[in-house]
Amino acid sequence: MSALVDHEVVELRRIMDNGMLVPVFQPILDFRVRAMLGYESLIRGPEGSSLHWPLQLFAVAARCGLSDELEHACREASLRAFAARRLPGRLFLNVTPGCLVGDRLMNGHTRDLLNELSIAPNRIVLELTENQQITNMPGIQDALLHYRGRGFQIAIDDLGEGFANLRMWSELRPEFVKIDKHFVNGIADDSIKFHFVRAMQDLAEICNASLIAEGVERSEDFICIRDMGIACGQGYFISRPEAHPIRQLSGQTLTALDQQSLALSPLTGGPGRLPTARSLAKLVEPVPLNANNETVFSRFEADPTLDVLPVVLGKQPVGMINRYSMIDRFARPFRKELFGRKSCELFMDHAPLVVDQFATIQELAMMLSLAPKHYLFDGFIVTSEGEYLGVGSSHDLMATITEMQISAARYANPLTQLPGNVPINEYVDRMLEGDDNFVAAYIDIDNFKPYNDAFGYRRGDDVIQILARLICEASDERIDFIGHIGGDDFFVVFRSVDWEMRCWQIISTFIEAMSNLLGVEERLRGGYMAENRRGEFSLQALPTLSIGAVKISPGDCESHREVAAAASAAKKQAKKRAKDVANEPLGGSLFVERRRIGSFDVPQACARVFN
Repeated sequence: MSALVDHEVVELRRIMDNGMLVPVFQPILDFRVRAMLGYESLIRGPEGSSLHWPLQLFAVAARCGLSDELEHACREASLRAFAARRLPGRLFLNVTPGCLVGDRLMNGHTRDLLNELSIAPNRIVLELTENQQITNMPGIQDALLHYRGRGFQIAIDDLGEGFANLRMWSELRPEFVKIDKHFVNGIADDSIKFHFVRAMQDLAEICNASLIAEGVERSEDFICIRDMGIACGQGYFISRPEAHPIRQLSGQTLTALDQQSLALSPLTGGPGRLPTARSLAKLVEPVPLNANNETVFSRFEADPTLDVLPVVLGKQPVGMINRYSMIDRFARPFRKELFGRKSCELFMDHAPLVVDQFATIQELAMMLSLAPKHYLFDGFIVTSEGEYLGVGSSHDLMATITEMQISAARYANPLTQLPGNVPINEYVDRMLEGDDNFVAAYIDIDNFKPYNDAFGYRRGDDVIQILARLICEASDERIDFIGHIGGDDFFVVFRSVDWEMRCWQIISTFIEAMSNLLGVEERLRGGYMAENRRGEFSLQALPTLSIGAVKISPGDCESHREVAAAASAAKKQAKKRAKDVANEPLGGSLFVERRRIGSFDVPQACARVFN
């Protein structure tokens, strides 16, 4: 056993002394802009070695007291490989808490290495791994303050045992938090995992952190995570770790991204599709990476309106040069003589904000709100399939968002703040264009006018708001759309498979809620005493619900008008069935039109009444 251990120690020494560590890089996709946020560096030993995999590497290093030395060697190999491959975006470097405060990281060697490789510190994310318990929290916090002061960002690994828990999250305040793959794998089919991640998302918003979902291996989970609004994803479905990683998204990833879920409460700027980054892109002639600084300076001098210049390698954007930063540097003594003929790479931002042309305005706004402040001044580069398309400005983005917010407020129902008729119609039209299956449900309150007349409009508004809340609670916020037509009429677009059960849930919970509004005597009587339309004082039934639902398949309808007409007809049938059991004080009706619109060869529609 001792001989085996000695052999492994010798092998580890040979690997470190001869520079045989092999960094591999796994891309991290930013869902918000459909582009790479950066890459996590993972380490491998030589192919065929007994220490090829990191688990064996670090286990041997721990046994012989070489952990810090191995970490240092891995970090240097990763930085050199990252620079040599000219990878875009950020580099996530794994660091243990103990190493974070160690002399090898704090002695200036990493700073000197970054200067040698021309890597800006703001491109480095120190990812604190959870395989080592923190025992010196004040020391860790001081170290993080030191690194943040130099531009580094911080990430914590998955929310498992060890330091990476809620307490550490609250104390370390990282810029990025990685969700453990346990919660990601199968999230599309597991409501418990979904709600766990939703809770993490709420915390991330409070802490101003971006979540990264690790272990994304299925298209269903990829789409679910993206539709939840999680910032970033990482996993085999996007790409496996490779020595020469992908720079552009793979076909399967693009296909999944193209299955863009429609915004459930879109900020509409009027009829049509939602604005995207393409609409903000302005063509600014880029400069090639081999252009010198004098050329860039001349471009800025010739055009006073030019604030930034994108830098490309071929057709791929690799950097951005800010006008004021360039002029400020050249204004210093001898800078023009020293650096004028050198590559513009020297002064460019190597990690500009790069977004795909199909990134929505909402995604862009969310990205900029969490990004470093200099992005607000520099703007963003827009690409098409990874190739340079143009430059967008934050000023134009803010103007567009303001216009959209004004429009959204104009079309929202003032009582419930749910989307009104215009957003409902736009959403249904987009569903029809996307050839999606869905169920349109028209929800109406029966016996509402007598209740409103008897108790006043304020109590009537309370009933409408209660119904709005119950519909929201019964619907799946990830995929179902809820609109308020006006008055006591609501419209729901269900994509949930169990939509029928959800409809009955709305009916039953509404009955319970209305019953709770009664006094004891009114409950016993099953209603309230008030004047009817003939002026007679009599027992009035409590408000109940009628729901008309119709299934819409691809090709059934051409516009929202046909969908609305079909749902309205189904609602009338539901109300008619409800009248057939009017002698029952408490009830609700669901009518489901099961015939395909325009077809008479399928079984007849069905209706049921809840009592």
